[in-house]
Amino acid sequence: MYLKVLKKTIRRDKEKNDLSLFSPSLSLLLLSTFDQSLKFDSTLKSNNLVGFWVLTVNKAKVMAAVNGYQGNTPADPPATNGSKQPAPPTKTVDSQSVLKRLQSELMGLMMGGDPGISAFPEEDNIFCWKGTITGSKDTVFEGTEYRLSLSFSNDYPFKPPKIKFETCCFHPNVDVYGNICLDILQDKWSSAYDVRTILLSIQSLLGEPNISSPLNTQAAQLWSNQEEYRKMVEKLYKPPSA
Repeated sequence: MYLKVLKKTIRRDKEKNDLSLFSPSLSLLLLSTFDQSLKFDSTLKSNNLVGFWVLTVNKAKVMAAVNGYQGNTPADPPATNGSKQPAPPTKTVDSQSVLKRLQSELMGLMMGGDPGISAFPEEDNIFCWKGTITGSKDTVFEGTEYRLSLSFSNDYPFKPPKIKFETCCFHPNVDVYGNICLDILQDKWSSAYDVRTILLSIQSLLGEPNISSPLNTQAAQLWSNQEEYRKMVEKLYKPPSA
């Protein structure tokens, strides 16, 4: 489902007979991976969907798109009307290093082929991703699929991304707003973690909750009765729309 944006872009550029212009985030991804004009031919797997790229990258055009694109970085605050005082100096943030990190993680995730997890940038903003995880086999969440939102700041990977369930998830460590209680997203975060690590950890959390620190006390109390818990999961579960 997350390759739809990519397929739409490729379809549009095919109609223009020009496969060298892409959405800025994809241009950044390709430019950071390859240093010159080339043909990139690879099978990409995501959430049981297969996309096939045969793309010819024109470096000059990609550079123009990258240099002219500002949608992936936070905008500077507007100047106050009528103020004669210069704006205070802002803290310098190396947003390019964050972009490169996210581009590398995206490529690794798409090529890794881990079952039951996927994520892709939302439209042209590589700082905002949509992810999915599926419940593991032999757990009360088997057969379910959950959508998540991932938001990265300019402090990534030194600070964890903000992640929430968008699909209702009846779980001891997920509240009604989709917030997740997971140590690696809080005090146990490390810059060595990446999107793949996070998604696998959340997938594991589904079947192995931390009952001692619940956000949903009802789910925590019911967890010991797996048969009744499964019934509650089925009752509240609503598959994410395509």
